[in-house]
Amino acid sequence: MKDIVFCSNNCFVLYSAAVQAKNSDSKESVPTLPQSPMKERPPKAFHQYSNNISTLDVHCLPQLQEKVSPPSSPPIMFPPAFEAAKVEAKPDELKVTVKLKPRLKAIHSSLEDCRPPNKKWKGMKWKKWSIQIVIPKGSFKPPCEEEIDEFLKKMGTTLKPDPVPKDYRKCCFCHEEGDGLTDGPARLLNLDLDLWVHLNCALWSTEVYETQAGALINVELALRRGLQMKCMFCHKMGATSGCHRLRCTNIYHFTCAIKAQCMFFKDKTMLCPMHKPKGTHEQELNYFAVFRRVYVQRDEVRQIASIVQRGERDHTFRVGSLIFHAVGQLLPQQMQAFHSSKALFPVGYEASRLYWSMRYANRRCRYLCSIEEKDGLPLFVIKVVEQGHEDLVLTDTTPK
Repeated sequence: MKDIVFCSNNCFVLYSAAVQAKNSDSKESVPTLPQSPMKERPPKAFHQYSNNISTLDVHCLPQLQEKVSPPSSPPIMFPPAFEAAKVEAKPDELKVTVKLKPRLKAIHSSLEDCRPPNKKWKGMKWKKWSIQIVIPKGSFKPPCEEEIDEFLKKMGTTLKPDPVPKDYRKCCFCHEEGDGLTDGPARLLNLDLDLWVHLNCALWSTEVYETQAGALINVELALRRGLQMKCMFCHKMGATSGCHRLRCTNIYHFTCAIKAQCMFFKDKTMLCPMHKPKGTHEQELNYFAVFRRVYVQRDEVRQIASIVQRGERDHTFRVGSLIFHAVGQLLPQQMQAFHSSKALFPVGYEASRLYWSMRYANRRCRYLCSIEEKDGLPLFVIKVVEQGHEDLVLTDTTPK
């Protein structure tokens, strides 16, 4: 009879050879463990060690992070002594039961293998931000500028300057308001006080010609004739551009001639649709923009005289930086003292001028000039109007 001692879980267990013989005879025999070289003990010494652990559960912690696991290894084979042993309870035996739970294995599908593992940073998961733009089906019409302006006006998020006042100047020839297109009637030119004409309306009139300096001659003559001529296209007065064909009485406004598809030539002649050649012509002119200096030749002395004779008016006359406000008047008893060999000094004359400031080097201010009467003699008054300062009034008995 020999005793075998082995250690399990820090507990010494003593098996006797008699117990091993009985277990070998049973059907569910448990194979013996390999004998370790231990010293023989006296046969009469029997030692039994027991513990309070009836069942040992071995657990495997589950994986916290989902990762692609390597190929599974073959299952671990434990010695038969560690398998679940069911032994009849006898006073000479020690009953030990060990249960092993299978290790959890992550099962990955083909789709999950393709996905990258979830990233973590300090215990927080990363989130992906995606943008999805939905475009409605059908043709999309972008908003026009008027709709955008209306939308911004409702939102109130923009600062918009005050609208530019409408240009009420009217051409004496075509009766259209404001400046025209560059490749059309073009800009307005001043003909007389409150009289304006489009550049091309005057230039393409039959009587008008242009000098080398850019002056338009006979514009007033063309205007007087146009007041009696009716346009063949719009049937309104003021037509001055006639057909160059002999004995043709068709006459048009310049804008109406373009609409009627008349043919213009580089030598400043025009043919109506009835007499123009078929097809294209090498001398035909298709572009009417004028970028050179062009003005209406006029008699300025007569124009200023007409301003003075009109009396009250609702317009402003300006020459350079001088703005003319009122001409004033002279009574018969004042004629001798209120004039010189070169000028007249009417009482009530008023004009203003924008000129360099007397206080600052690179700033301009307004000088309001007027003529008054004091002790039967003219008194010249200059009022300096400058922002940030009180008005300064200067007076003297002479203009200088």
